[in-house]
Amino acid sequence: MATMPLTGASDFPVVCVGGSAGGLDAYIRLLSQLPCDLGVAVVIVNHLRKTATLLHEILPKYTKMPVDLITEGLVIRPNHVFIIPPQRDLHVFRGQFRLKPISKPRGWPDVITVFLRSLAANWNGKLVAVIVSGFDGDGADALCAIREVGGVTIAQKLETAAQPDMPESAIASGCVDFILSPEGIAAEIARIADRDAHEVVRTTPG
Repeated sequence: MATMPLTGASDFPVVCVGGSAGGLDAYIRLLSQLPCDLGVAVVIVNHLRKTATLLHEILPKYTKMPVDLITEGLVIRPNHVFIIPPQRDLHVFRGQFRLKPISKPRGWPDVITVFLRSLAANWNGKLVAVIVSGFDGDGADALCAIREVGGVTIAQKLETAAQPDMPESAIASGCVDFILSPEGIAAEIARIADRDAHEVVRTTPG
């Protein structure tokens, strides 16, 4: 019987989409415009402190990519959408997801910041950090770290967000490359993925 590899590849682009209140509208609009064969992994990090998430049941209606609720040790794969479970911090290590008890159980969660910092430290491929509608400012503190490793940072255009707090905080960090509508975010992710694929081809020995 063939054995599964202990580690996954970590050289393709990962797109982290962080949101909270009002985020569902942004996720739907983004995914419905995002091609399913870009070669990127999309990780949706949504704030849910007490209730179970239903995103893995709702979002398959709007994308042809498989949508998976993250479990411990799940291998990160391109052309998939991954959903953070509630009450967990999310990390990456050796091409796999790692789940830990939420480190900030009271007050506004910082699960997006935690995951983005883990990506910056442990992922070899291109990174895209997207902050969409939500309360408070989770994710903003990690955007400069994403840029420092060559990643791209995007905030949802405030007038298109049901709750502009999170994208507004992201913009205030001074480390946002693009401010776009969800449809514009999808188009920019496609451009980044295409550019990254061409760079890989050019740098691969013949």
